[in-house]
Amino acid sequence: MSGTSLDSIDAALVRIDGDSCELLASLDHPIPALLRGKLINLCLPGDNEIDRMGEADSELGLEFAKAVNTLLITAELTPGAIAAIGSHGQTIRHRPAYTHPFTLQIGDPNTIAQRTQITTVADFRRRDIAVGGQGAPLAPAFHRAHFSSSDYNRAIINIGGIANITFLGRDGDYLGFDTGPGNSLMDAWITQSLDRPFDTNGAWAASGKAIPGLLAAVLKHPYFSQPLPKSTGREDFNLGWLQSILGDTTLTNEHYQAADVQATLLELSAQSIMREVAQLPAPIDEVYICGGGAFNRALLARMQSLAPSIPVADTTSLGIAPQWVEAAAFAWLASQTLAGRPGNLRQATGARSEVILGAIYPV
Repeated sequence: MSGTSLDSIDAALVRIDGDSCELLASLDHPIPALLRGKLINLCLPGDNEIDRMGEADSELGLEFAKAVNTLLITAELTPGAIAAIGSHGQTIRHRPAYTHPFTLQIGDPNTIAQRTQITTVADFRRRDIAVGGQGAPLAPAFHRAHFSSSDYNRAIINIGGIANITFLGRDGDYLGFDTGPGNSLMDAWITQSLDRPFDTNGAWAASGKAIPGLLAAVLKHPYFSQPLPKSTGREDFNLGWLQSILGDTTLTNEHYQAADVQATLLELSAQSIMREVAQLPAPIDEVYICGGGAFNRALLARMQSLAPSIPVADTTSLGIAPQWVEAAAFAWLASQTLAGRPGNLRQATGARSEVILGAIYPV
C-alpha cells in the first residue's frame, strides 16, 4: 500500500484464515525522492502526462516488487509460501463525479508479478466504479469483517493523506466515506516551509495557534457539504488550493506565521473528521485510529477534546498496529478476489451492487 501521503510503501505479510487476519511481518519501504516527486506531479493535470505516467507506472511497479522481496527475505520465506500479493497501486487521479467517472492507480502489476514470481491482484477500484460506485473507500469492507463488535458502536478512522471513516454499528449497520484531508495538507505545508516530510507528533502545529479566518475559509470547501456517498483526494485538497486561500487579501490583513497555518490545518483535519463522527447513524461508543495520523499526538489530542466522552485509541488493541491496517486490508481484498467473493460495500462506495474486485496476474 502507498497512500495519498506518498510517504512510503507499506508491505504487510498477512495470514488469512476464515475470519482470522494475523499480521506476521511488515516492512516500511521508502519511495525514492525523485519518483515521489514524479507521482505528486501526476496527481494534477500537466504536460506530457501519458509519457510521464507510463514511466512512473513501470518504475513504481519495480519498487513494489522490491518491497515484497525484501519483506520475504526478512520473514525468511520463499515466493512459493505466498498465495498472492494484493497491490493497491498509487492513485494519481480520482474523478468519481465526472460524466464518465474514473479512478486511476499505477504501479504495474505485471512487473510486480514477474519480479516476485507471486500471483498479483491489483486494480481494485475500477470494478466498483463500473457498477456506479465511487471506487472508494474500500477499506470499510475489511474494517467490517475484522473490527466489528456486537457490544459497541465503533468508528474506525483511517488518517492517511486523506481521512476516511467506517461506522460499525453493534446491530450490524455500517457506513463508510472519506471525510476530507488527513495528513496531506500538513505534510505539504511543512515540506514547503521547513523542508521536512511530516510534522513529528504534530509538534510544529502545537507550537502555533489556529487562525480563525483561515479555518473558516478552508472549511467552506464544497466537499464538506456533499451528500454521501463521497470520496476525495489530492485533486480537491492540495497545496495550490491552500495557497490560493492564503493569497486572498479579503480574508485577512494579517501576516500568517507558518506555524499558525500548520495549526489551522491540524484543526481542519480534526474538525472535519469529528463533525462526521457526531453525525453517524448512532451514537459512537469507541473511536479507533489507523494510518499515519495515529502517530500525530497533537491531532489525536485535539480529536479527543472535540468528543471528550468518546474514548479515542488506535487499532493496536483490535489486533493490528495502525500503520499496517490499510496494507492488511488490500491483502484481505486480494483473498476475497481469489475466493470469488465481493470486496466492496454499497454503503461505503454507493455502488449498485457488491462485486468481485480487481484483476489477477498469475505466474
